[in-house]
Amino acid sequence: MAIRIPRAVVCLLSALAHHGLTTQVPHAVDIALPSHAQAPKLDSVPFRVFWYPDSSFSDGVEVIAVDDVPLKVFSPEKTIADCFKYRNKIGLDIAIEALRAYRERTRKPNRAALTEFAQINRVQKVMRPYLEAVL
Repeated sequence: MAIRIPRAVVCLLSALAHHGLTTQVPHAVDIALPSHAQAPKLDSVPFRVFWYPDSSFSDGVEVIAVDDVPLKVFSPEKTIADCFKYRNKIGLDIAIEALRAYRERTRKPNRAALTEFAQINRVQKVMRPYLEAVL
């Protein structure tokens, strides 16, 4: 998929599954594209497209190798902030579960990065009570 959609970044449920932060099984690959990008057409892989503003699209991207092919995926902190941003599409329960799993599986949770990505996504007021309760 990385070769066929070079600008795509794995996001939301697919990124949570990659980072081991969810019990959900994604039925499609969630990909992020910059705003106003054309939706790709692929028949071989089911995917959901989420359009991100330029300010949010370029931050928190990590490159991993899958079968020697570079694949872009959002960092755990960016993914959690994105889950709160898209909570009406994926469910608030998934965002809270991811935050709890992040706390349990990370030796030293990066609260500063979570707060930074929350500000970029403009969801700091939504995330603040959950950050205070969980972290």
